[in-house]
Parts: sequence; C-alpha cells; structure tokens
Amino acid sequence: MKSILVTGGAGFLGSHLCEYLLNKGEHVICLDNFFTGSRNNIVHLIDHKNFELVRHDITMPYYVECDQIYNLACPASPIHYQYNAIKTIKTCVLGMHNMLGLAKRLNARLLQASTSEVYGDPLEHPQKESYWGRVNPIGVRSCYDEGKRAAETMMMDYHRQNKVDIRIIRIFNTYGPRMALQDGRVVSNFIIQALGNKDITMYGDGSQTRSFCYVSDLIEGMVRAMNQDYIGPINLGNPGEFTILELAKKIIEMTGSSSEIVYRELPKDDPVKRRPDISLAQEKLSWAPSVPLSDGLKTTIEYYRKMCSIPNGY
Repeated sequence: MKSILVTGGAGFLGSHLCEYLLNKGEHVICLDNFFTGSRNNIVHLIDHKNFELVRHDITMPYYVECDQIYNLACPASPIHYQYNAIKTIKTCVLGMHNMLGLAKRLNARLLQASTSEVYGDPLEHPQKESYWGRVNPIGVRSCYDEGKRAAETMMMDYHRQNKVDIRIIRIFNTYGPRMALQDGRVVSNFIIQALGNKDITMYGDGSQTRSFCYVSDLIEGMVRAMNQDYIGPINLGNPGEFTILELAKKIIEMTGSSSEIVYRELPKDDPVKRRPDISLAQEKLSWAPSVPLSDGLKTTIEYYRKMCSIPNGY
C-alpha cells in the first residue's frame, strides 16, 4: 500500500482520483481548502479506513509522510480562477513550490496537473507537447495560463537541479459527474440551461472547437502517467473535436429541452481551437480515451438531473 497525497482532492477531478486510488487499495490523504472543492464530492469516502481529509491551503507549507503527490489544487474554470486572480497565481506558483519542497524532502514522486491552457490560443492544431504556445501574459486568463506555465518551469528546474522525481500532464477539457453546478464551463453550463429549458448561452458564433474527455478516461491516464518512467509533459484528452454549436445542439437533443440558443460576445483571449495530439500518451502510456461523447454526456446529464431535482421526461 502506498500513501498518496492528493491536493485539491475534494474537487471534480480530485474526488474521482481519490476514489480510484482507494479502490486500488492505496492510502489517500485528501488535501483541500474548499475554495471550489466540495465536501459533497468526497462524503462517501469519509468513513473509508484508508482515507484522510485535511483542510489546508497549499500556498502555505504542509508536512506529511507520503510516497506520491498528485497536485490538482487550483480552480480550473475561468469564472473561478478569475474571481481571485492573485489567489490563482499564488496557488499555481507558491503551491507548486511547497509541493516540490515536500517531494524533495520525502524523495516522493510528484505529478503536476497542468493544462492545455499552456498552449493559449494556438497556431498549431492539434497541439503537440513540443508546441510552446501562444499566451497573453497580461490578459484576464493569464493568472491561470501563465501560472500553470510557471509551475511547469519550476517542476523542471527542481528536477534538473535537485533531482526531484516529477511527472507533468497537460489536461484538456474534461467533464463528468461532480462538476459543480456553478462551475462555469461549457458542458455544465449547457446541461443546466437545457434541463431548465432556459436559453443556451453561446459565446461567439459557436464555430470555436473543443475536445471533451470523460472523467474516468482522464483519471486512468493520470494514474498511468504517475506510475511510468516518462517525465512529460504529456497531453491527456480526447482527440475527438466538436464545435461548441454542435455540443449545444447535442445536449438540447439528449435532454429533450425546448431551450433556444442565444449568442453573446466571445470572452477575451478565449481559444478558437483546442484539440490534443495524444500520440505521446499512446506511445508512453498505452492510453487512449474510450468513452464516446454521447455516453459520457448521458451519465453527466443524469447526474445534473438529480442534482437539480428535475424528473425524467419533464
């Protein structure tokens, strides 16, 4: 049994990761300051004999004994990370520094949950790990984009200078149950609006593209990345590409909603295209996503239907 620290463990991805690791027989320490994480996400794990829950903010040092560290602590939705931009970049940079210091002291392996946002509004499509990105360093999204880029820099410097055992993954759009009702990302927004028969808010003309990876696929890739020898960075996402308009129409159809699509101005620095090249993940991890968008959306829609107390066939 390994002792594994998961920062941001009460969040969307973190809670699924904690559950996965417990099911594999590991001891899990879930660390969260509950800025965007929720106790509801991990309440079913509280009484598990191998689960510990700690309320803590990683911008402050934390000391524990563990074998591996998954650093997932950071708001990932534009609404949340722009709400307190200074807090976001401090979590990315100071939090990373504290986790690297912990990993160095313990000789533990540290995996950083980086993001496709390090590619910014890309000129390369699909995006390979070798692409350096096109990011606005002073924009409204830069607290997150540049914060994650700086965290990757610090990871590599600690590895080169202090031989810290690191892994870096770059997560592309991921969705599934336990995304917060007010998460603010496109899948949750569209589903909640559709279930309530409210207007679907489309930013831009809907021609911008995204690739959507179901959460169980992402967690499997994350754990594989932790437990192999390749440092990274390595893309984890679904290479299936859809326009945002296609997604909206699909959700309206699957929910049986009477919602209409209304158009709003595209947010500043919002990427026009986003699609991962996962050749490296296939080569190094023998990993590729397996859940089709329709299947993942079905499960996610049912989750939100229960959360919103909306009966089937309304």
